[in-house]
Amino acid sequence: MVRNPQQRRNERHQQPAAPTVRRGPSGGTKKPITVDAIVDAAFELVAADGYDALTMRRLAAALETGPASLYAHVVNKDDLGELLIGRLCARIEFPAPDPGAWREQITGVCAQLRDEYLRFPGITRATLAMVPTNLDTLRVNEGLFAILLAGGVPVQAAAWATDALGLYVNAYCLEISMRDAVRADGEDGWVVDRAEMRSRFAALPDTFPQTRRYAAELTAGDGHDRFDFTVGLMIAGLG
Repeated sequence: MVRNPQQRRNERHQQPAAPTVRRGPSGGTKKPITVDAIVDAAFELVAADGYDALTMRRLAAALETGPASLYAHVVNKDDLGELLIGRLCARIEFPAPDPGAWREQITGVCAQLRDEYLRFPGITRATLAMVPTNLDTLRVNEGLFAILLAGGVPVQAAAWATDALGLYVNAYCLEISMRDAVRADGEDGWVVDRAEMRSRFAALPDTFPQTRRYAAELTAGDGHDRFDFTVGLMIAGLG
């Protein structure tokens, strides 16, 4: 019976595929192909060149095998992306939900997730339009949801807030990765720095009085100041 991609993914969640044994001139001396080996190699490629550069063919070459060997373990790049995100989500540490400190706990979890994603440029592309089935990914949703509920946030608001917080973290990390990729390509002229933005705002016509007047405030923020502000703003709306 031919199995569709969803069936293959479900089977892998229930029982990992057996390692693919190497054949040929190596005489079996190479490490076998496993899901973990594929994910490890994929992370190395993403860390070096970004998620957009990750292809199944390139990954197979890095593992000194053919794409067919990979497809015995992963369905396609989208499936691989879910595995990568799941591996990162597994690193997130969750405190026991505390009604008296739920805001700080949510902020801390979001910051952990942000830092994990930023280690691998563009990897949050894998989360776009993805319906999570990986248990490690679902664990993050469960953890955020539990903290919000412990804080007394109504169930429906907590459910939507869990989704909204995840979307913001993903978008924030993707924007930074895209900016850094442009700079790495030597296209600094397309990434306007703060001083240039202020100069442009100051030169705007009189039809932009507020933008001209508050150029410093509009371009302010160092490090993750804007991230902290936005997560805090979202949480404040739930109190």
